[in-house]
Amino acid sequence: MLSEQELLADVPGKLYIGGEWIDGERPSELKVHDPATGDVLKAIADASPADGIRALDAAVAAGDDWAATPPRVRGEVLRTAFELLQERADDFALLMTLEMGKPLAEARGEVTYGGEFLRWFSEEAVRISGRYGTNPEGTGRTIVTQHPVGPCFLITPWNFPLAMATRKIAPAVAAGCTVVVKPAALTPLTTLYFAKLMEDSGLPTGVLNVVTTTTSGEVSSPIIADPRLRKLSFTGSTPVGRALLKEASENVLRTSMELGGNAPFVVFDDADLDKAVDGAMAAKFRNIGEACTAANRFIVHESVAEEFAARVTERVKALKIGRGTEDGVNIGPLIDGKAVAKASDLVTDAVGRGAKLRAGGSALDGTGTFFEPTVISDVVAGSEILREEIFGPVLAIVPFRDEDEAVRLANDTEYGLVGYVFTKDLARGQRMIDRLQTGMMGLNVGVVSNAAAPFGGVKQSGLGREGGFEGIQEYLYTKYTMTPNPFG
Repeated sequence: MLSEQELLADVPGKLYIGGEWIDGERPSELKVHDPATGDVLKAIADASPADGIRALDAAVAAGDDWAATPPRVRGEVLRTAFELLQERADDFALLMTLEMGKPLAEARGEVTYGGEFLRWFSEEAVRISGRYGTNPEGTGRTIVTQHPVGPCFLITPWNFPLAMATRKIAPAVAAGCTVVVKPAALTPLTTLYFAKLMEDSGLPTGVLNVVTTTTSGEVSSPIIADPRLRKLSFTGSTPVGRALLKEASENVLRTSMELGGNAPFVVFDDADLDKAVDGAMAAKFRNIGEACTAANRFIVHESVAEEFAARVTERVKALKIGRGTEDGVNIGPLIDGKAVAKASDLVTDAVGRGAKLRAGGSALDGTGTFFEPTVISDVVAGSEILREEIFGPVLAIVPFRDEDEAVRLANDTEYGLVGYVFTKDLARGQRMIDRLQTGMMGLNVGVVSNAAAPFGGVKQSGLGREGGFEGIQEYLYTKYTMTPNPFG
C-alpha cells in the first residue's frame, strides 16, 4: 500500500483524451480538498468546453473499431481490470477516503462493490443475445440483433467515486461503446486513477476519455448538444437531472438517470427489532448518510417506536467521528460546508416543529466538515426533513398506526428509488412489494445494492437501470431484420 504522498503523486493530474494524458486549454487548476482537514490534496487539469469536444472526438474516432471488437476480447479487458483492482485495492480505498472522507473500512467495501461491476459485465459482454424465428404469416424470417448505441457521455457523482464510475463504464465498454466520463469536481482523483488502471488493462486508445472541470455545465452542454453523441448517463440530484433531460431531448438521446431519493424505512409492530436496528444503522449511516439509497424517513409503528428510538440512539451515541484514515472511525466528514449547513437546517426545522432530539444535532467545531450522527423522533408532518433528501448522518423517526398509514407516509414523496420494510408477516411483506412506489426494496435487510441486480428508481428518482443484465441493455439498441422465406 502506498503512503498518502506516494499515492497522490501516482494519480495523474491531467485530462485523459485519446489515450494520452494532456494538459487542458485553461491555465486554471481544479483543486481537490480533503474534507477532513480542508487541505488541498492535489491540483489537476481544469477542462474547457473545447477539451470536452476533443474528448468526444476521440470517443467517436475509436467507436467503430471498438464496436467491432469481439465480445470475448471486450470481456477480457474488463476481467483484467477487475484483477488489477484487487491488487490495488488498498490504494484505491485510501484515495477515496482522502478525497471523499468516508472511513477506510467503508472505502474498502466500495472497492469490492465497484469491482463487481467489472467482473459482472466482463461476463455479460459475451451474453449479448438476439433471436431468430419465422414470422406469424410464414412468409419470412425475423432476425433481432443488439448493437452498441455509440459514443456515451457519463456524468458521475462525488459520493461513490469508484463504484459510480465502474457501474457506468463497465456496461458501456462491455456493450462495445466508447465513452467520455466527467467525474464530480469534488472527487475526481479516483476516476483519474481508474482510467490509469483501465489503460494498464489493455483498453484501446480512445475507448475511455476523462475530463475534469470546475465548470460542469459549460463543458457538458456542448457534448450533449453534439449530434455524434448517442447516450447520456447521469447520477446526481433530480433538479440537475431534469435540466440534463431537457438538453438531451434536443437530439433525442438515450438517457439513464439515477437521481435523488427519499427512502422510507418502515418498521411494523411484529418486526424483529434486533434486525431492524441493525438494518437502520446500515441503511442510514453507511457512507456517512451520503447515499441516494440512505434511509431518510424511519416510519415506525407507534407500539415499538419508543423502543426502536432508544435502541438506535444507544448505537448512534457509540459511533466514532474522525478522519476516515483513523482506526475505529465510523463517521467521517461530510463532503463540504454546504452539506453541513443543510443537515443543521433540517434538524433545526424538525426540532422547532416539535421533534425530540435524542442524539447529536450539531456541527463540530474545528477543522473539517463534520456533523454529529443524529437521532430525532416524533417528527411531525410538514417538517422539511420529511420532504428533502438529507444526505447526512441524521435519522428521523415518524410513528404510524396501521399498514395503510405506513404506505401513505412512505409514498408521500416525489421520489421512488428504494424502500426498506421490516416485518415477520410474509403476506404483509408481499403486499408492501406491490404497494411501495419504489424501484427497489429491502425486505428485512438494510442494504440492497448488488452488481447482479438492476439498480434504479421510479417517479422523479430517475430512468433506466444500472447493474444486472438490464444494465448492459441501456447501452444497446435493438435492430429487427426481415428476410424472405428460405423455402420460397
